[in-house]
Order: sequence, then C-alpha cells, then structure tokens
Amino acid sequence: MGNDQKPDSSEQGDVRPWGSFTVLDEGTNYKVKRLEVLPGKRLSYQRHRHRAEHWFVVQGTAKVTLNDREFLVPAGEAIDIGLGAAHRIENAEHERLIIIETQTGDYFGEDDIERIEDDFGR
Repeated sequence: MGNDQKPDSSEQGDVRPWGSFTVLDEGTNYKVKRLEVLPGKRLSYQRHRHRAEHWFVVQGTAKVTLNDREFLVPAGEAIDIGLGAAHRIENAEHERLIIIETQTGDYFGEDDIERIEDDFGR
C-alpha cells in the first residue's frame, strides 16, 4: 500500500479500552483477528454461544483465565477456548501483547459476547 492510499476497513482495526483488534480474514465459518492488548489491561471475562477460539501468542506473554483457572501462555505457544468456555486475556507485562485469534463457529457478531466481569463497565 502506497503512502497516498488509505487502509480499507479490514486493516484499520477497532480500538477498545484494553487495546485494539484487526480482522485479518473471515469466511462463513471462521474469522481471524490480530489482538493487541496494552500493558496492564485485560479483556472482559466472557463466553460465547456460537464460536470457539484459538489464541496464538506472537509477542509477549498472555495471562489467560479459562473456566476460573489461570495459565501463562508465552510467545510461540497457543491455547484453545472451547465453545461456551469462560475466558479472559490479560497483559500483565510491560510490553504490548499480540495474539492471533482464530474463531470457528456459525456466528461471529460482537453481540455473542456474554460478559461475566468487565473492568470497563460494559
């Protein structure tokens, strides 16, 4: 992309209080996102009825809560989040945390998020 071109909507990303995400690819039964979690921030503790997720950490170390158990997932490793599992990503480090998230299922709308706990009052 040259300097005079604007990125299309799939490259811009969506800013959230915890960082941002960018949709990299999507189809009828999958969606791939790049998540960037700011130092000291975490996503809501949540679950989904229509999709499972696979998180591959490419930078930093993710503190993952999965069904009330905590795991540290360093760069180069991955974790699977099953359909309906309660989960959260936290960046307890001092550098940005970057994760490639692959969602599989039959619906990927943001309204398929059941928030159990949220730092931002959503």
